[in-house]
Amino acid sequence: MATGEQLKALLKSFAEGDDDRFLGVSMQLASHAARKGQGRLAQELRELIDQAKLREQSPAPRQPVPIARARGELAGLLSVSYPRLKLSDMVLASGTKSQLQRIVLEYRQQHKLRARNLSSRRKLLLIGPPGSGKTMTGSALAGELDLPLLVVQLHAVITKFMGETAAKLRLIFDAMDQTRGVYLFDEFDAIGGHRDLPNDVGEIRRVLNSFLQFLEQDHSDSFIIAATNHVKMLDRALYRRFDDCIRYQHPTTRLAKELIENRLAPFGVFKANWRRLFPSIRGLSCADIAKACDDAARSVVLENKNHVNPETLLQTLRERRAISVHR
Repeated sequence: MATGEQLKALLKSFAEGDDDRFLGVSMQLASHAARKGQGRLAQELRELIDQAKLREQSPAPRQPVPIARARGELAGLLSVSYPRLKLSDMVLASGTKSQLQRIVLEYRQQHKLRARNLSSRRKLLLIGPPGSGKTMTGSALAGELDLPLLVVQLHAVITKFMGETAAKLRLIFDAMDQTRGVYLFDEFDAIGGHRDLPNDVGEIRRVLNSFLQFLEQDHSDSFIIAATNHVKMLDRALYRRFDDCIRYQHPTTRLAKELIENRLAPFGVFKANWRRLFPSIRGLSCADIAKACDDAARSVVLENKNHVNPETLLQTLRERRAISVHR
């Protein structure tokens, strides 16, 4: 039978998360059982300890902590969702999609990399025009890897009070170690802008310096994604702190055609004169094209038709183009 001191040491090491101490006391219990002639119990304890050691050495990342545990100020800094979107649902240039697929593969097979003192890429900088798929990429990576998507609410993070923004960033980076997920800093130029801007009063420089420090010190299992439309505004020091920089562009006519066909597939057979449609498509973002398709699909439903009228899509594309021109 275990002594009182052993039981207390076992519980204390468990409460403090001291795995080495916990396993050490467990071995003492197994040895104590063997000395008492409880050979079967001692053997079972040793087998359980061996299994625990194997799990401890396993490269599999920790399961995400339920986000309901994020309370207080942190809850106001992060918007949380559990996306079902996959990379296969996105229409991207082949090079961009290959980069993202490689990142997913590395994360899933990171035990192979760690065995050779390598790490998977998980700090990503996404740059490109509005509506090109940067924000959706965060959702797709979360969906692919069964992780929560935690979008940083920059309007709540950035304040006018000196030092307060850096303190809130610290809360977020601390959360990354506790809650494994995809952390998205959208419109990142609000934090990552040049430190030598003429209108900078010093606070943005301190905020960026803090972010760079937190980013470099981060060794969690979480993804950190920064997305921006304004690449020219970013401070040069940022690039070397990220594991990869992924560039997005407006879709080519081929990708636009694929996007339209995928988007309208649930609403009946779609046949169109693409040469007539392409002039209205060129220059539109993926988001604009998707919205035009949704507008056309609504007409199918409301007018009780069994397929999308190409003329209707042409009209919705032209309307989206007019909106984008005046945006």
